Amino acid sequence: MLEIKGLNQFYGESHTLWDLEMSVPEGECTVVMGRNGVGKTTLLQCIMGLQAVKSGEISLKGTDLVRKSAESRPRHGIGYVPQGRQIFPLLTVEENLQIGLPIRKKGDRKIPEYIYELFPVLKEMLHRRGGDLSGGQQQQLAIGRALVVEPKLLILDEPTEGIQPNIVQEIGDIIRRLNQDMGLTVMLVEQKLPFARKVGDRFCLLDRGRAVANGPMESLDDKLIREYLTV
Repeated sequence: MLEIKGLNQFYGESHTLWDLEMSVPEGECTVVMGRNGVGKTTLLQCIMGLQAVKSGEISLKGTDLVRKSAESRPRHGIGYVPQGRQIFPLLTVEENLQIGLPIRKKGDRKIPEYIYELFPVLKEMLHRRGGDLSGGQQQQLAIGRALVVEPKLLILDEPTEGIQPNIVQEIGDIIRRLNQDMGLTVMLVEQKLPFARKVGDRFCLLDRGRAVANGPMESLDDKLIREYLTV
């Protein structure tokens, strides 16, 4: 579904992504992994158009995203949950969810009911301000907001960061449900190995801005973990 070829990106004079190649197969969950500072978040921001690409290709089901504006990318079928959630703290839960409605087709601009089925707490707190929610509830809100646009591809940047263990498990269950039961293609950055193994079908390891290994999650062996994940 998502194909990345020869991707290069710079911060000033610093070369951050080096001829990066990877693919996200349709209907699967692909986990991008690696130590801090290897370019994982930068990669997601390039996909979303939030960072300029020096060279290379990013295509979604044959559509060249590099030439598309950041504002238009959700219209091409991408839902994005950024690192740190980035909800609007002064808006209510309902108002945060409504932000994605203009992306939907005219005549169908309402929050899908299945979002409340996935996250009952959002329905319970519909009129509470986003900033009053716990970290775990804010993460659920951020995922729900991304789902409002009815994405073909859901991208999440460290969805378990700063979340209490019971909510981490719940988020993992929801990602698997979205992926396996509802057929949504998922790509996520994740540091926690047990969580990655739970939700992921495939992995892609980054090191110093390069994709150094990828494959089925069961092939992520101890040697790769020691070389590219262990601090």
